[in-house]
Amino acid sequence: MITVVAALVTDATGRLLLVRKRGTDRFMQPGGKPEAGETLREALARELAEELRLTIEPGAFDDLGRFETDAANEPGHLLVAHVYRLEVADPVAAAAEITEARWCTVEEADALGERLAPLARELLPFC
Repeated sequence: MITVVAALVTDATGRLLLVRKRGTDRFMQPGGKPEAGETLREALARELAEELRLTIEPGAFDDLGRFETDAANEPGHLLVAHVYRLEVADPVAAAAEITEARWCTVEEADALGERLAPLARELLPFC
């Protein structure tokens, strides 16, 4: 079981932000694993700063819930994701292990087919 925090990030037009990590071909929500001593919100704020150069206060996230699905890049593992919603107007820049950050409509995300991570696919109705 892999436990992560993830952000369902949208912009004012309703587009969804997806990221692709180095060495993978699947698109997913930004986020990652909490470090020792971090709250889930603190972990997500840190991950967004590291991965996308976004400065977000931990209290700014809206709790979307806890989701369980297959892990995208670790076959045979269960992913437990604590997901938070966030609308941003600031520009994002792929950093750290993120190779690509892509804004897309729900239809464009769905059209990624198998390249869309299982959690990302499960979150499409929430966009």
